[in-house]
Amino acid sequence: MNQSLSLPSFAKINWSLRILGKRPDNFHEIRTTLQTISLHDSLGFELSESGEVALTCSDAEIPSDDRNLVVRAAHALQDRYSIGKGVRIQLEKSIPTAAGLGGGSSNAAVALLALARLWRIDANADDLIAIAAGIGADVPYFLFGGSMLGTGTGTTLSALPDSGAHHLIIIAPNASVATRDAYASLQAAPLTSDTSEFILSSSQNGVFSDDSPPWLRNDFANDFESVIFDIYPEIGRAKDLLLAAGARAALMTGSGSSVFGVFADQKSQQQALEKIQCEAGWRIFPCVTVSRNEYRRAIGDELFRSYAL
Repeated sequence: MNQSLSLPSFAKINWSLRILGKRPDNFHEIRTTLQTISLHDSLGFELSESGEVALTCSDAEIPSDDRNLVVRAAHALQDRYSIGKGVRIQLEKSIPTAAGLGGGSSNAAVALLALARLWRIDANADDLIAIAAGIGADVPYFLFGGSMLGTGTGTTLSALPDSGAHHLIIIAPNASVATRDAYASLQAAPLTSDTSEFILSSSQNGVFSDDSPPWLRNDFANDFESVIFDIYPEIGRAKDLLLAAGARAALMTGSGSSVFGVFADQKSQQQALEKIQCEAGWRIFPCVTVSRNEYRRAIGDELFRSYAL
């Protein structure tokens, strides 16, 4: 039996994120298109007999207790399936935190896949999806990867056809946006309607250059931009910087703080990297989109097949 596993944990961007309204349960109804990208963390898992979930991380500022979604994922499996064994987990971080890139959610989903295998849990897709949804809204998505449409609270997922590889540059400004605070900012007048059927009366659309491909125009917008840019103007500056460097389009991902630019090819991506002058504390990541098949191969297609994902 395998005693250890080492797996990548990929980030995501949102090609679109529309806030449709507030639900009776006080969560927000959204419509979003998600896409995995090549920027990734690395996770190592080693079985232990102690029953303890022990997490260490390359970033000392990231908690290693139940505040970490990886630990929550491990405990959720232990509790649901009465697992007596433990695990030692090493997390090597590259994905910025609180940046709208889904790093914590991705880590949790990969932990579910890895630990279900290492602990020899007899689970199916519905089991893992339900556990993932209980950990966080984006976690179920990372059980699939590629291009997907998320509706409801983001956990109702539909596969979309993967397009070809797109070259991106991500800028993570020196700002940290908590998702709950971003949603709370949507409540400020005049963005809410009396009926709460639509949280935003208007949305700030993605900005395109004249030669942008048509698919980018279909639904390339993030409703959070209109409020987040006012609170964190450096995020707006990062978007402007990508457009000035030649991005065909640029958009904030998730509730921020990262923004991404879409480039025609690797050459234009590289030329932009040479032009961009980041502000102090900003981080920049060249990357490409990752299709669903590429995602499965990188993590291990047998893991997905085992649970009918």
